[in-house]
Amino acid sequence: MDDHGESAALSAGLSGALTDFGHRLMARVYYADTDFSGVVYHARYLEFLERGRSDYLRLTGVHHTELLDGKHGERIVWVVRRMEIDFRSPARMDDILTIDTRTDDISGARIFMGQQLKRGADVLVAAKVEAAIVGESGRPKRFPKEWIAAFMPRGELISR
Repeated sequence: MDDHGESAALSAGLSGALTDFGHRLMARVYYADTDFSGVVYHARYLEFLERGRSDYLRLTGVHHTELLDGKHGERIVWVVRRMEIDFRSPARMDDILTIDTRTDDISGARIFMGQQLKRGADVLVAAKVEAAIVGESGRPKRFPKEWIAAFMPRGELISR
């Protein structure tokens, strides 16, 4: 049955968008994201931030499924090595959040990213993330050169 382009229109914004600074994704806070008081449970912020990083990868042409399938010679995966999170203000049920992700630096097998989770102009959460690429052996793999141009910001950076 033809959906008259509705599926394409609905999925167009599903992964957010690449921006001059990196990537932007919108997300709604659902009941399942909150604790008994209607405030987002602290561990759920990690999930919102992960969605931002994953969709950033997807839109730059780096797909987790292709990495697992060994498209680059062997199976490789991304791992978060270190994360620093500053919880500034709570998000609440039904809030519309903006997840901004940028690349600060790439070095060897590591990528350093900055992320902000905002409600309107208000920064609710700021995070610094160090991720690495590892092979099947669990050993770090050098960041592919062809990815560097896709991940380095082209415009103004988000303030920390």
